[in-house]
Amino acid sequence: MLIASEVRAAGTWDAALGADSVVLDFDSRHRRRHAMAGRAGTAFLLDLPQATVLREGDGLLLDDGRIVRVQAAPERLAEITAADADALLRIAWHLGNRHLPTQLLGKRLRIRHDHVIIGMVEGLGGKVAEIQAPFDPEGGAFEHGAAHAHAVIHGEHDGLHTHRS
Repeated sequence: MLIASEVRAAGTWDAALGADSVVLDFDSRHRRRHAMAGRAGTAFLLDLPQATVLREGDGLLLDDGRIVRVQAAPERLAEITAADADALLRIAWHLGNRHLPTQLLGKRLRIRHDHVIIGMVEGLGGKVAEIQAPFDPEGGAFEHGAAHAHAVIHGEHDGLHTHRS
């Protein structure tokens, strides 16, 4: 089986040369070791030294030199806006206080669809639009440490287990 043991960051490789692509939702883009199959049928084992958040446009370097492009799958999201920057900042604080993965887009925030959280956001004066889009939340200042802590919480410390998708 082919093995991908290196990630080439989006923009650092020629995407036109990609041999195949994998379409993954956000949970499936946080991996260390996982069997994958590309849209064109390329089967390979992702085998990274540590759990890594794969981003849209990243390339997975196969041991035969080909690259498989990572594509972020559209997901059901809530896009949040507010009357002004202060109101949006207050909403962002409440989302962060609940440790919710949040994508920061200037004057908009995106979270996974959750009717309870949407109710809270609307109660804080936010406007919510339900959308389908790739989800790429903020990684945080301690992304490696946070990923490690997340893996430990889910019993994945040995790196051989991954999230179910």
